[in-house]
Amino acid sequence: MKALILDNQVVDVSQTEFPVAPDMSWIEAPDNCTLGWTLVDGVLTAPPEPKPKTYDILREKAYPKIGDQLDDLYHAGVFSADMIAKLNKVKSDNPKPE
Repeated sequence: MKALILDNQVVDVSQTEFPVAPDMSWIEAPDNCTLGWTLVDGVLTAPPEPKPKTYDILREKAYPKIGDQLDDLYHAGVFSADMIAKLNKVKSDNPKPE
């Protein structure tokens, strides 16, 4: 397998070489080489394994959208009177189209 290198990054892999721009070069690569590998001191190196997602990132993706949360909070009536007045003003200044 051949790896096409540009700026020390694998940008293509192929069984056979083909003509490329002067700032690119072909090198021998292991069969499992893919895009994203890096050439460091003449050695192709696979990218590091991705870190497992932490609970805060998992939660962030699982929570309902903030707009949906706030709308539910508004309709449940647990905001302070001041916040309700502010929200009502925004809603009246910007009515939903029918």
